[in-house]
Amino acid sequence: MRLHRLSVTAFGPFGGTQEVDFGELSAAGLFLLHGPTGAGKTSVLDAVCYALYGQVPGARQGSGPSLRSDHADPFTPTEVVLELTVGERRLEITRSPEQPRPKKRGTGTTREKAQSLLREFVPGTGTGLGRGTGEWKALSRSHQEIGEEIGQLLGMSREQFCQVVLLPQGEFARFLRADEMARGKLLGRLFDTGRFAAVEERLAELRRAAEKRVVGGDERLLALAHRMAQAAGPAPDLAILPLPELAPGEPGLADAVLEWAAVARTGAREQRDIALAAVRAAEAAHDAARRAADAERERAQLQHRHTEARRRADHLERQRAEHDMVRRRLERARAADAVVPALELRASAEHEHRAAVSAERAARAHLAAEPDLDALTATLRRPAPRPADPGRPDIPGQRPPGEGEFPARSVAAADGAQRSAGAPCEGVRDGRADARPSNGTPNGGGDAAGAPQEPASAARSGDDPPPDGGDQRSGGATAADAPVSTDVPAQGAHLRGQGSTSADRATGGSGSSDARRHGEAAEPRVPGPAPHGPTASAVDGDRGPSPLSEADAASLARVERWLREELGSLAAARRGERQAEALAEEIAGLDREARADDDTHAEAADWLAGWETVRAAHQRRIETAQEAATRAEQLAGRIESAGRRLDAARLRDRLAGETEEARENRLRCREDAAAAQRTWLDLKERRLRGIAAELAAGLRAGEPCAVCGSAEHPDPARPDAGHVDRAAEETALEEYQRAEARREEAERVLHGLREALAGAEATAEGGDAGELARAVAEVRSAFAEARDAAADAHPAREALDRAEREYERRLAQRQEAERRASGRTSRREVLLRERTSLLTELEQARGGAATVAERAGRLERQAGLLARAAEAALAAESAAGRLKEADARLADAAYRAGFDTPQAASGAVLPPERQREARLRIERWQTESAAVAAELADAHVLAAAQAPPADPEAAHAAAEAATRALRDASAADAAARARCADLDALSEQAVADARRIAPLREEYDRVARLATLTAGTAADNERKMRLEAYVLAARLEQVAAAASVRLARMSCGRYTLVHSDARSSGRGRSGLGLHVIDAWTGRERDTATLSGGETFFASLALALGLSDVVTDEAGGVRLDTLFIDEGFGSLDEQTLDEVLDVLDSLRERDRTVAIVSHVADLRQRIPARLEVVKTRRGSTLHHHTTAGA
Repeated sequence: MRLHRLSVTAFGPFGGTQEVDFGELSAAGLFLLHGPTGAGKTSVLDAVCYALYGQVPGARQGSGPSLRSDHADPFTPTEVVLELTVGERRLEITRSPEQPRPKKRGTGTTREKAQSLLREFVPGTGTGLGRGTGEWKALSRSHQEIGEEIGQLLGMSREQFCQVVLLPQGEFARFLRADEMARGKLLGRLFDTGRFAAVEERLAELRRAAEKRVVGGDERLLALAHRMAQAAGPAPDLAILPLPELAPGEPGLADAVLEWAAVARTGAREQRDIALAAVRAAEAAHDAARRAADAERERAQLQHRHTEARRRADHLERQRAEHDMVRRRLERARAADAVVPALELRASAEHEHRAAVSAERAARAHLAAEPDLDALTATLRRPAPRPADPGRPDIPGQRPPGEGEFPARSVAAADGAQRSAGAPCEGVRDGRADARPSNGTPNGGGDAAGAPQEPASAARSGDDPPPDGGDQRSGGATAADAPVSTDVPAQGAHLRGQGSTSADRATGGSGSSDARRHGEAAEPRVPGPAPHGPTASAVDGDRGPSPLSEADAASLARVERWLREELGSLAAARRGERQAEALAEEIAGLDREARADDDTHAEAADWLAGWETVRAAHQRRIETAQEAATRAEQLAGRIESAGRRLDAARLRDRLAGETEEARENRLRCREDAAAAQRTWLDLKERRLRGIAAELAAGLRAGEPCAVCGSAEHPDPARPDAGHVDRAAEETALEEYQRAEARREEAERVLHGLREALAGAEATAEGGDAGELARAVAEVRSAFAEARDAAADAHPAREALDRAEREYERRLAQRQEAERRASGRTSRREVLLRERTSLLTELEQARGGAATVAERAGRLERQAGLLARAAEAALAAESAAGRLKEADARLADAAYRAGFDTPQAASGAVLPPERQREARLRIERWQTESAAVAAELADAHVLAAAQAPPADPEAAHAAAEAATRALRDASAADAAARARCADLDALSEQAVADARRIAPLREEYDRVARLATLTAGTAADNERKMRLEAYVLAARLEQVAAAASVRLARMSCGRYTLVHSDARSSGRGRSGLGLHVIDAWTGRERDTATLSGGETFFASLALALGLSDVVTDEAGGVRLDTLFIDEGFGSLDEQTLDEVLDVLDSLRERDRTVAIVSHVADLRQRIPARLEVVKTRRGSTLHHHTTAGA
């Protein structure tokens, strides 16, 4: 490594820019860096270290602000530039620490990030390394990458560089006087012997792991021993043999556990044999007791069977009378099955008759509720002559209404048939399981003899008549007894109060006759008001039903036809009424049009009054949209520019991550290549050390040697253990070449990413991605707002057009409303006159109704009621006939089946389920009787009954005692067997564990010996020297040998440094002692006994020797520039000459040595000087060369 040029700006005490031309200063090989105290001599060395490693040496390390000069102008950035040559590569390093700088906008300062730049000079073709014959190529801007590159090129860390290149003032003097521990820390940092300490720690970890495995195995063995002790239980043989008391990890534990397990197994087998003999004796006693208990239990069961059979026989005898009654009831039910079809037919007919009667009653009730029909009936009954009516023709073949009464219906026979056969029908309808005889007979007779009685009302529905066949009405008179009244209101009130129908009379009119038979008085009726006052007359005091309510079906149909003829005569009047309604609606429409035209006229006038204001608002809207369109065009250009910067910033951030990954990959590839190179060089070195054996392997007797040419080979070399042959070296070389190729590829990828990153940074102009994104979002938001506002231009124009069209429409509406109002008045007067004429004509056709349509609807409803009443009356008469025929068939079927009356047959009917139950009861009784007889005749049962009473409880207790004894013996035997099995299994597991532990213990002994040996605690390590200390002692021995060469010259051959491996006092360890041999006295003494001057040149010699050794350790990198800081003021003139001669001799290896000192005598001895001048505005640098002097 050779330094060429150093430039510092605003660094340390230097307020401006100062340059050092090392090429000019190193021409003489030795130059002096001097200046007053505090001027900045050491700061020059700090700048060199900072440029290479980004940090200053030792205790002077600090952050960016501590490196910046307080004398510098705020606008002058701190920067260090170092140009140097390493090997064949010429590099330039530029570094700037993190520092404050004034803001570009506004007041105050901002933090500037630290920056680094590494460039390499690429010479032109056919030229040397002249600065003007090539170009500088940027390699990296990453702090970490530049540090790794410099560290790999120099082969040493910052600490090593500060020790071997910047020989620090006073540190090696302290090194001479330091104890072995402090000396070891410094040497460990310089020679990187951490791998040997790692070996010590690794061996210690292996020892702890092996010890843990051995202890774990012993703990498992002890756990198995405790489990075997638990499995053995309180065995007397094991009570005198306790478990082994050895701790886990102690030798002999496995043998003790196995011996104890063998004794435990022997005792367990003896206990098992004893338990087996006890089980066999208990089994014999248990079998005998079980047989005796079984015999006693069987005799007790037979005696119980005999007792139970006698009890069942007595119970069956008591049930014999009930059994005979059930048998007779079943025989009558089988005979009644032949009458069931007739009973079902009679029930169906009765159901139909009741439904028809209910329908007729409902229809006549609706008919009686019509007051207008009462008035109509009264009118029809008057004998007054009917005026000629051309619109109401006479009905041929019929008597005019009012010339006689309507014929009444008389169906008393049907009512008698219903009362006589009502109960049997009800029984069949409700189910034969519940059927019982009722009070009636087919001919109206009494109850059946011997049959159970039940009220007939139990099976009667809500609409059925009462048992006596009639209804309990408010009046007791029938239609035949009541005189006909010609008063319409009285007839209507009578019909509504009585509520009787022809359906009631179909049952024989028994309601009134029953009332007279029971002495019931008829309740007087109170006439109600007539529904139509003008047509009513006073009640004459007679009571009687309405003619229509007592009329037959033919009379009802005749009145219906007359009503429909009256309805047809109202057709013309209904058309006139609809025409009058149409005229009224047209007049109302004209009125609505008039009101609508008034509203339209007023609304149009109001709208037209504000037309000018609306038109001005639409004009302002159009102008606003046009202004927004202009603003949107201006913002569109800003969006494109900001978007490019945002994309570049995002690309920069992404490339930064990829560049970091590529840098890490390059670092790994470099480390792999360096490791492969070290492996190859190590193998090559080992092969070269054993090359004699490799050449000797090719010697043949009588043939000349390829090296010395001799034909005799008295003692050819033999290969040592671990000898490396040519194939292994070539394989390592190939692996190194492949690793180097991967490193070059990683370099190429990283270079491409860095170029792309630089381009992205330039496009982004240093903007932050987040800030740029917010700026783009703001511009886009403003653009969107302007664009949305501009988009309103077309709708605004359309809105103006619509408003103008609305203006024309409103103007036309107002004019049209004025025109229609002038012709509407005459039309309304014509319609009013025509409607008044029609209303006068319709007043006569309405009669007492509000409208003709209302009167026609009432007539239509009344005609429908009459039609339904006529149909219901015909249906009731037909159902009564079918009921009478069903009663006759039922009486004949009951007589043929052997029953006196139908009620008796109905009472004997049983449903199939009841008959099946009766048969099953009879069969069960007979089966059980046979089984009881067979049980009593059994020989075993008879014999047991004659024997003494059994005692099974005592026999069972004896058997249970024998069972418990057998169970206890079996449990003891099972426990003994399980104990033997558990001990055998645990013993096998213990043997297996002992076999597995044996190799683990051997490994532990071997690793423990190595660990204690490397840690310096082994008994055979006499000097108690650790492995790392041993390696450092070898390095220190090399340093002492290299330093003694220069120390002998500096001390005129008096002193020599030697390494001492003697142990220090107390319990200290040996290996890093350093003594000096005084040739004048021939004695070896400690370096602490040297004087101040002697300590200086001894430490200088030690530093130079250490520099040589560390340089060789770093891979042979030449250190062509050395800096020696202070210490020369303590030397006398002769010693100073000797020291300078030694330093001057370093030029023989083409080195440049810089002495940092403020000793005035050195300025006369060293012509090439770099002076540091201290001023109020900061320090400056001045060159003094030979020519200048």
